[in-house]
Amino acid sequence: MVRRFDARLLLVFTLVAARCATTTRSARDAAGSMDTSPGDAGAPEPIRDATAPDAQPIAVATHFDVQGHRGARGLRPENTLPSFERALALGVDTLETDLHFSADDALIVWHDPAIHERLCRIDPRAEAPLPPPASARPRIRALTAAQLRKYRCDLVANSGDQRADAELVSGDDYRLLELSELFDFVGRYSNDPRVPESLRARAASVRFDVETKRSLEDPAAIGDGFDGISPGAFERALVALVRGRGLEDRVIIQSFDARSLRAVRTLSASITTSLLTVGPETAETVRASGAAIWSPSGGFATRDAVRAAHEAGLRVIVWTINDAAQFRRLIGNGIDGVITDRPDLLLPQITR
Repeated sequence: MVRRFDARLLLVFTLVAARCATTTRSARDAAGSMDTSPGDAGAPEPIRDATAPDAQPIAVATHFDVQGHRGARGLRPENTLPSFERALALGVDTLETDLHFSADDALIVWHDPAIHERLCRIDPRAEAPLPPPASARPRIRALTAAQLRKYRCDLVANSGDQRADAELVSGDDYRLLELSELFDFVGRYSNDPRVPESLRARAASVRFDVETKRSLEDPAAIGDGFDGISPGAFERALVALVRGRGLEDRVIIQSFDARSLRAVRTLSASITTSLLTVGPETAETVRASGAAIWSPSGGFATRDAVRAAHEAGLRVIVWTINDAAQFRRLIGNGIDGVITDRPDLLLPQITR
Protein backbone atom coordinates (compact mmCIF):
# COMPACT_ATOMS: atom_id res chain seq x y z
CA MET A 1 0.00 0.00 0.00
CA VAL A 2 2.78 2.43 0.93
CA ARG A 3 4.72 1.65 -2.22
CA ARG A 4 1.56 2.14 -4.37
CA PHE A 5 0.90 5.50 -2.67
CA ASP A 6 4.52 6.58 -3.18
CA ALA A 7 4.39 5.64 -6.84
CA ARG A 8 1.18 7.62 -7.38
CA LEU A 9 2.58 10.60 -5.53
CA LEU A 10 5.74 10.44 -7.60
CA LEU A 11 3.64 10.35 -10.78
CA VAL A 12 1.69 13.45 -9.68
CA PHE A 13 4.88 15.31 -8.87
CA THR A 14 6.33 14.35 -12.25
CA LEU A 15 3.25 15.59 -14.15
CA VAL A 16 3.17 18.88 -12.24
CA ALA A 17 6.86 19.49 -12.86
CA ALA A 18 6.44 18.79 -16.56
CA ARG A 19 3.47 21.16 -16.78
CA CYS A 20 5.46 23.93 -15.03
CA ALA A 21 8.42 23.43 -17.32
CA THR A 22 6.19 23.64 -20.39
CA THR A 23 4.48 26.79 -19.13
CA THR A 24 7.79 28.44 -18.33
CA ARG A 25 9.22 27.52 -21.70
CA SER A 26 6.13 28.85 -23.52
CA ALA A 27 6.28 32.13 -21.63
CA ARG A 28 9.97 32.48 -22.38
CA ASP A 29 9.44 31.77 -26.07
CA ALA A 30 6.60 34.30 -26.21
CA ALA A 31 8.77 36.90 -24.54
CA GLY A 32 11.61 36.07 -26.90
CA SER A 33 9.41 36.85 -29.89
CA MET A 34 8.79 40.35 -28.53
CA ASP A 35 12.23 41.80 -29.07
CA THR A 36 13.79 44.58 -27.07
CA SER A 37 13.02 48.01 -28.48
CA PRO A 38 15.84 49.98 -30.11
CA GLY A 39 14.99 52.45 -27.34
CA ASP A 40 16.36 49.99 -24.79
CA ALA A 41 19.96 50.73 -23.81
CA GLY A 42 20.46 47.27 -22.33
CA ALA A 43 22.72 44.50 -23.54
CA PRO A 44 21.85 42.51 -26.66
CA GLU A 45 19.41 39.69 -26.12
CA PRO A 46 20.95 36.26 -25.43
CA ILE A 47 21.43 34.11 -28.51
CA ARG A 48 19.34 30.99 -28.92
CA ASP A 49 20.51 29.36 -32.15
CA ALA A 50 17.88 26.65 -32.30
CA THR A 51 18.24 25.64 -35.93
CA ALA A 52 18.81 22.00 -36.71
CA PRO A 53 22.48 21.21 -37.41
CA ASP A 54 21.64 20.08 -40.95
CA ALA A 55 19.24 22.95 -41.76
CA GLN A 56 19.78 24.21 -45.31
CA PRO A 57 19.98 27.94 -46.10
CA ILE A 58 16.71 29.47 -47.27
CA ALA A 59 16.66 31.09 -50.72
CA VAL A 60 15.67 34.76 -50.51
CA ALA A 61 15.33 37.52 -53.09
CA THR A 62 18.46 39.41 -54.08
CA HIS A 63 17.03 42.59 -52.53
CA PHE A 64 16.58 40.92 -49.11
CA ASP A 65 18.19 43.30 -46.61
CA VAL A 66 20.33 42.11 -43.68
CA GLN A 67 21.12 45.12 -41.49
CA GLY A 68 23.82 45.20 -38.84
CA HIS A 69 22.20 46.74 -35.74
CA ARG A 70 24.45 49.53 -34.46
CA GLY A 71 27.12 47.80 -36.53
CA ALA A 72 27.48 44.32 -35.12
CA ARG A 73 26.33 45.04 -31.57
CA GLY A 74 26.48 41.44 -30.44
CA LEU A 75 30.17 41.22 -31.33
CA ARG A 76 31.65 44.70 -30.75
CA PRO A 77 30.65 47.68 -28.56
CA GLU A 78 27.83 49.39 -30.40
CA ASN A 79 27.91 52.36 -32.79
CA THR A 80 31.70 52.41 -33.01
CA LEU A 81 33.99 52.04 -36.01
CA PRO A 82 35.11 48.50 -34.99
CA SER A 83 31.45 47.50 -34.69
CA PHE A 84 30.65 48.83 -38.16
CA GLU A 85 33.79 47.25 -39.59
CA ARG A 86 32.86 43.86 -38.10
CA ALA A 87 29.45 44.14 -39.81
CA LEU A 88 31.11 45.02 -43.13
CA ALA A 89 33.53 42.09 -42.78
CA LEU A 90 30.56 39.74 -42.27
CA GLY A 91 28.91 41.02 -45.46
CA VAL A 92 25.81 42.91 -44.31
CA ASP A 93 23.75 44.81 -46.86
CA THR A 94 23.08 47.80 -44.59
CA LEU A 95 24.66 49.46 -41.57
CA GLU A 96 21.95 50.47 -39.08
CA THR A 97 22.63 53.25 -36.59
CA ASP A 98 21.15 56.08 -34.51
CA LEU A 99 21.58 59.84 -34.54
CA HIS A 100 21.57 62.63 -31.98
CA PHE A 101 22.49 66.32 -32.24
CA SER A 102 25.48 67.86 -30.46
CA ALA A 103 25.63 71.33 -28.90
CA ASP A 104 27.21 72.62 -32.11
CA ASP A 105 24.68 70.87 -34.36
CA ALA A 106 26.82 67.90 -35.41
CA LEU A 107 25.07 64.62 -36.26
CA ILE A 108 26.35 62.20 -33.61
CA VAL A 109 26.21 58.43 -34.07
CA TRP A 110 24.85 57.24 -30.73
CA HIS A 111 21.73 55.57 -29.41
CA ASP A 112 21.00 57.13 -26.03
CA PRO A 113 20.37 60.83 -25.39
CA ALA A 114 23.19 60.82 -22.84
CA ILE A 115 26.61 59.27 -22.27
CA HIS A 116 26.46 56.31 -19.88
CA GLU A 117 29.25 54.91 -17.73
CA ARG A 118 28.19 51.38 -18.60
CA LEU A 119 29.32 51.96 -22.19
CA CYS A 120 31.79 54.84 -22.17
CA ARG A 121 34.65 56.45 -20.28
CA ILE A 122 36.84 59.46 -20.87
CA ASP A 123 39.67 58.39 -23.16
CA PRO A 124 42.85 58.12 -21.06
CA ARG A 125 44.70 59.80 -23.94
CA ALA A 126 42.34 62.79 -24.13
CA GLU A 127 43.84 66.18 -23.49
CA ALA A 128 42.42 68.82 -21.15
CA PRO A 129 39.96 70.36 -20.88
CA LEU A 130 38.03 67.16 -20.34
CA PRO A 131 34.26 66.75 -20.63
CA PRO A 132 32.15 65.63 -17.64
CA PRO A 133 32.76 62.03 -16.53
CA ALA A 134 30.45 59.42 -18.02
CA SER A 135 29.08 58.78 -14.53
CA ALA A 136 27.50 62.25 -14.68
CA ARG A 137 25.56 61.06 -17.77
CA PRO A 138 25.89 64.28 -19.74
CA ARG A 139 23.43 64.72 -22.58
CA ILE A 140 24.66 64.60 -26.16
CA ARG A 141 22.94 67.90 -26.87
CA ALA A 142 24.89 69.58 -24.06
CA LEU A 143 28.34 68.75 -25.47
CA THR A 144 30.16 69.80 -28.63
CA ALA A 145 31.44 67.29 -31.16
CA ALA A 146 34.99 68.00 -29.97
CA GLN A 147 34.03 67.22 -26.38
CA LEU A 148 32.23 64.03 -27.39
CA ARG A 149 35.30 62.78 -29.23
CA LYS A 150 37.11 62.64 -25.88
CA TYR A 151 34.97 59.69 -24.74
CA ARG A 152 36.03 56.12 -25.50
CA CYS A 153 33.02 53.79 -25.75
CA ASP A 154 34.77 50.43 -25.60
CA LEU A 155 33.24 48.96 -22.46
CA VAL A 156 31.84 45.47 -22.97
CA ALA A 157 28.16 45.68 -22.08
CA ASN A 158 27.24 42.02 -22.04
CA SER A 159 28.75 38.66 -21.17
CA GLY A 160 28.09 37.07 -24.54
CA ASP A 161 30.35 37.27 -27.59
CA GLN A 162 30.88 41.05 -27.51
CA ARG A 163 34.58 41.96 -27.41
CA ALA A 164 36.36 45.32 -27.64
CA ASP A 165 38.89 43.93 -30.13
CA ALA A 166 40.79 45.87 -32.75
CA GLU A 167 39.78 45.52 -36.40
CA LEU A 168 41.91 45.57 -39.54
CA VAL A 169 41.14 49.10 -40.78
CA SER A 170 39.63 50.92 -37.78
CA GLY A 171 42.01 49.40 -35.22
CA ASP A 172 40.73 50.10 -31.72
CA ASP A 173 39.19 53.50 -32.51
CA TYR A 174 36.26 53.35 -30.10
CA ARG A 175 35.53 57.09 -29.88
CA LEU A 176 32.13 58.61 -30.56
CA LEU A 177 31.53 59.42 -34.22
CA GLU A 178 29.84 61.94 -36.40
CA LEU A 179 27.76 60.51 -39.24
CA SER A 180 30.12 62.13 -41.75
CA GLU A 181 32.98 60.15 -40.17
CA LEU A 182 31.07 56.90 -40.64
CA PHE A 183 30.58 57.74 -44.31
CA ASP A 184 34.30 58.54 -44.59
CA PHE A 185 35.28 55.29 -42.92
CA VAL A 186 33.18 53.14 -45.25
CA GLY A 187 34.84 54.91 -48.16
CA ARG A 188 38.29 54.11 -46.74
CA TYR A 189 37.34 50.50 -46.09
CA SER A 190 36.09 50.04 -49.65
CA ASN A 191 39.46 51.24 -50.99
CA ASP A 192 41.83 49.56 -48.52
CA PRO A 193 43.98 46.96 -50.35
CA ARG A 194 44.25 44.89 -47.16
CA VAL A 195 40.51 44.14 -47.37
CA PRO A 196 39.47 41.25 -49.66
CA GLU A 197 38.20 42.52 -53.00
CA SER A 198 34.74 41.03 -52.56
CA LEU A 199 34.25 42.87 -49.25
CA ARG A 200 35.56 46.11 -50.72
CA ALA A 201 33.00 45.84 -53.51
CA ARG A 202 30.17 45.22 -51.05
CA ALA A 203 31.26 48.15 -48.89
CA ALA A 204 31.28 50.43 -51.92
CA SER A 205 27.53 49.93 -52.24
CA VAL A 206 26.52 49.25 -48.63
CA ARG A 207 23.44 51.13 -47.46
CA PHE A 208 22.91 53.13 -44.27
CA ASP A 209 19.74 52.98 -42.18
CA VAL A 210 19.89 55.94 -39.79
CA GLU A 211 17.36 56.51 -37.03
CA THR A 212 16.41 60.00 -35.95
CA LYS A 213 16.12 59.70 -32.19
CA ARG A 214 13.19 62.05 -31.81
CA SER A 215 10.88 61.19 -28.96
CA LEU A 216 7.34 62.28 -28.20
CA GLU A 217 8.06 61.57 -24.55
CA ASP A 218 11.38 63.47 -24.45
CA PRO A 219 11.41 66.45 -26.84
CA ALA A 220 14.68 67.72 -25.31
CA ALA A 221 16.49 64.63 -26.57
CA ILE A 222 17.24 66.51 -29.80
CA GLY A 223 16.64 70.02 -28.54
CA ASP A 224 16.45 71.91 -31.83
CA GLY A 225 13.04 73.52 -31.29
CA PHE A 226 11.22 71.10 -33.61
CA ASP A 227 7.52 72.02 -33.79
CA GLY A 228 6.39 68.64 -35.10
CA ILE A 229 5.48 70.05 -38.50
CA SER A 230 8.28 71.98 -40.19
CA PRO A 231 11.68 70.27 -40.50
CA GLY A 232 13.91 70.98 -37.53
CA ALA A 233 17.58 71.83 -37.74
CA PHE A 234 18.25 68.13 -37.10
CA GLU A 235 16.38 66.91 -40.20
CA ARG A 236 17.79 69.75 -42.30
CA ALA A 237 21.37 68.88 -41.31
CA LEU A 238 20.79 65.18 -42.00
CA VAL A 239 19.27 65.64 -45.44
CA ALA A 240 21.92 68.21 -46.38
CA LEU A 241 24.72 65.78 -45.44
CA VAL A 242 23.17 62.86 -47.32
CA ARG A 243 22.53 64.98 -50.39
CA GLY A 244 25.98 66.57 -50.23
CA ARG A 245 27.60 63.11 -50.21
CA GLY A 246 25.44 61.90 -53.09
CA LEU A 247 24.00 59.11 -50.92
CA GLU A 248 20.28 59.68 -51.36
CA ASP A 249 19.90 56.28 -53.04
CA ARG A 250 21.88 54.49 -50.30
CA VAL A 251 20.37 55.98 -47.16
CA ILE A 252 17.18 55.04 -45.33
CA ILE A 253 15.96 57.42 -42.64
CA GLN A 254 13.92 55.64 -39.99
CA SER A 255 12.15 56.81 -36.85
CA PHE A 256 9.54 55.87 -34.29
CA ASP A 257 8.32 59.47 -34.66
CA ALA A 258 6.26 59.80 -37.83
CA ARG A 259 6.55 63.59 -37.59
CA SER A 260 10.29 63.33 -38.23
CA LEU A 261 9.71 61.19 -41.31
CA ARG A 262 7.14 63.61 -42.71
CA ALA A 263 9.62 66.44 -42.12
CA VAL A 264 12.27 64.52 -44.07
CA ARG A 265 9.84 63.95 -46.93
CA THR A 266 9.30 67.71 -47.29
CA LEU A 267 13.06 68.09 -47.76
CA SER A 268 13.68 65.14 -50.06
CA ALA A 269 11.35 62.99 -52.12
CA SER A 270 14.14 60.58 -53.06
CA ILE A 271 15.40 59.45 -49.64
CA THR A 272 13.62 56.29 -48.49
CA THR A 273 11.94 56.50 -45.08
CA SER A 274 10.96 53.73 -42.66
CA LEU A 275 8.49 53.80 -39.76
CA LEU A 276 9.59 51.86 -36.69
CA THR A 277 6.78 50.47 -34.52
CA VAL A 278 6.59 48.62 -31.21
CA GLY A 279 3.13 47.07 -31.55
CA PRO A 280 0.53 46.07 -34.14
CA GLU A 281 0.14 48.68 -36.85
CA THR A 282 -2.00 49.17 -39.93
CA ALA A 283 -0.54 49.65 -43.37
CA GLU A 284 -2.60 52.83 -43.69
CA THR A 285 -0.87 54.39 -40.67
CA VAL A 286 2.54 53.52 -42.07
CA ARG A 287 1.68 54.98 -45.46
CA ALA A 288 0.38 58.15 -43.81
CA SER A 289 3.88 58.79 -42.46
CA GLY A 290 5.20 58.80 -46.01
CA ALA A 291 7.29 55.72 -45.28
CA ALA A 292 8.03 53.10 -47.90
CA ILE A 293 9.17 50.59 -45.25
CA TRP A 294 7.40 49.26 -42.18
CA SER A 295 9.85 48.17 -39.49
CA PRO A 296 7.98 46.34 -36.71
CA SER A 297 9.19 44.36 -33.76
CA GLY A 298 9.59 40.81 -35.00
CA GLY A 299 6.68 39.44 -32.98
CA PHE A 300 4.23 41.59 -34.95
CA ALA A 301 5.41 40.57 -38.41
CA THR A 302 2.77 37.87 -38.78
CA ARG A 303 2.02 36.33 -42.14
CA ASP A 304 -1.21 38.33 -42.43
CA ALA A 305 0.42 41.60 -41.35
CA VAL A 306 3.25 41.17 -43.85
CA ARG A 307 0.78 40.33 -46.61
CA ALA A 308 -1.28 43.46 -45.87
CA ALA A 309 1.87 45.59 -45.88
CA HIS A 310 2.94 44.19 -49.24
CA GLU A 311 -0.51 44.83 -50.68
CA ALA A 312 -0.10 48.47 -49.59
CA GLY A 313 3.24 48.66 -51.41
CA LEU A 314 5.38 48.54 -48.27
CA ARG A 315 8.53 46.57 -47.59
CA VAL A 316 8.82 44.91 -44.15
CA ILE A 317 12.14 44.94 -42.28
CA VAL A 318 11.87 43.58 -38.74
CA TRP A 319 13.93 44.37 -35.63
CA THR A 320 15.88 43.15 -33.67
CA ILE A 321 16.24 39.43 -34.44
CA ASN A 322 19.17 37.45 -33.03
CA ASP A 323 17.71 33.95 -33.02
CA ALA A 324 18.23 31.86 -36.15
CA ALA A 325 15.08 29.78 -35.71
CA GLN A 326 12.88 32.86 -35.29
CA PHE A 327 14.57 34.40 -38.33
CA ARG A 328 13.69 31.38 -40.45
CA ARG A 329 10.06 31.56 -39.30
CA LEU A 330 9.88 35.25 -40.21
CA ILE A 331 11.28 34.54 -43.66
CA GLY A 332 8.38 32.12 -44.03
CA ASN A 333 6.05 35.02 -43.18
CA GLY A 334 7.42 36.93 -46.17
CA ILE A 335 9.61 39.63 -44.57
CA ASP A 336 11.94 41.67 -46.79
CA GLY A 337 14.77 42.13 -44.34
CA VAL A 338 16.01 42.00 -40.77
CA ILE A 339 17.90 44.18 -38.30
CA THR A 340 20.21 42.06 -36.14
CA ASP A 341 22.96 42.30 -33.53
CA ARG A 342 24.35 39.02 -34.89
CA PRO A 343 24.77 39.01 -38.66
CA ASP A 344 27.29 36.22 -38.15
CA LEU A 345 24.43 33.91 -37.10
CA LEU A 346 21.72 35.07 -39.49
CA LEU A 347 23.59 35.49 -42.78
CA PRO A 348 24.41 31.73 -42.99
CA GLN A 349 20.65 31.03 -42.82
CA ILE A 350 20.00 32.51 -46.28
CA THR A 351 21.19 32.20 -49.84
CA ARG A 352 20.43 34.41 -52.83
